[in-house]
Amino acid sequence: MRSTCAFVFFLLFTIHTVAQKDIVKLKEKITVSADAVESKCVAWRRQIHQYPELGNREFATAKLVAEHLKKLGLEVRENVAKTGVVAILQGGKPGPCIGLRADMDALPIVEKSNLPFASKERSVYNGQDVGVMHACGHDTHVAMLMSVAEILAGIKNELKGTVKFIFQPAEEGPPEGEQGGAELMVKEGVMDDPKVDVIFGLHIESNIEAGQIQYKTGSFMAASDWFHIVVKGKGSHGSQPWLGIDPVAISAQIVQGLQHIVSRQSELTKAPVVITVGKIHAGVRNNIIPDECVLDGTIRTLDSKMQQEVHARIKHTTKTIAEAGGATAEISIDTKTLVTYNTPDLVRKMIPSLQSAAGANNVTEREWVTGAEDFSYYGTKAPSFFFYLGGMPKGNDPKKAPPHHTAEFFVDDAGMKTGIKAFCHIVIDYMNMK
Repeated sequence: MRSTCAFVFFLLFTIHTVAQKDIVKLKEKITVSADAVESKCVAWRRQIHQYPELGNREFATAKLVAEHLKKLGLEVRENVAKTGVVAILQGGKPGPCIGLRADMDALPIVEKSNLPFASKERSVYNGQDVGVMHACGHDTHVAMLMSVAEILAGIKNELKGTVKFIFQPAEEGPPEGEQGGAELMVKEGVMDDPKVDVIFGLHIESNIEAGQIQYKTGSFMAASDWFHIVVKGKGSHGSQPWLGIDPVAISAQIVQGLQHIVSRQSELTKAPVVITVGKIHAGVRNNIIPDECVLDGTIRTLDSKMQQEVHARIKHTTKTIAEAGGATAEISIDTKTLVTYNTPDLVRKMIPSLQSAAGANNVTEREWVTGAEDFSYYGTKAPSFFFYLGGMPKGNDPKKAPPHHTAEFFVDDAGMKTGIKAFCHIVIDYMNMK
């Protein structure tokens, strides 16, 4: 009996050892391939950066992606959720279906840089003539995932499962009056046929040093809600405010009241809350008190219960302040993204993969982020893991790095190879888990 148990143990140990050696060999191939594809990746990124496109208008970018994926022999679906591209890579052996996502859209910003591949493009955004710039790094995301597809296609016979490459439009939000982004991708079935068992995404960051990866277990990035408030008063001459009801003065009180929700009514030790009024519009002339004032803003929360509480407090605060001044207020709140939630068990399993790709000392856990990501919608359909990738030149001061969504935004091409390896290692390791 003992000899039989010993033999079984020896056999299992031998199988495990052989499997581990096979994984090591695959990762060595990936390292060589990542070095080889890096120049292509940089070229793709610079082309996409120089010719950026706004959400739901990523026609040239989608064409570039689709043509590359077809050359790799993948099954390619185009025009998903407007301009999205989805490709299926079937491995040589049975196994799980792993989703990898990159977003493709740029922002309505005039680029201010001396880069030889700086954008000079212009477009129309919500009826306005605007510059167009990849001011959030989505150009690098596309180039990296194109590179990952090329590497994994080269070893497809050794893959235990399926990889679904998701190139998504309109992460920054679709134009007014249109649907788009991850929510529409999910509605159109991107997580089905074949069903995605698990999904991964990354975001390059301008204030994290190239070669580093940062993540957080559980709630990572905030839910983003947009609010629209219309305060209705009564117009009057600017010299006689007592004859009217001033919606501008009342709106100023509402702005202050909303901040009291954050500082005095929210349990910030539980999770952060941010309420920002980004736009106020009222009146046409200095000496005319208008009939109404419009406020637009955003809410960021990292806990679903707190999110609902904040929504209720905003509505109550707005209407009560308006009524106290003799006015009325109409308010609507529109959810743009959910909380980006990293499934704890999945994070725990995949940290070694990130460490093997970037080096153990270059992978760290961080605090949550009040920025938002529509990657969160994929997490409603399968376990998900979203992490940050460094794009700041080594040795630079993170505090001086140009922020995302600004005309000076900059990330170093050198950060992309780490992202390529991270995705590849995740795929290999997840496919070989028991």
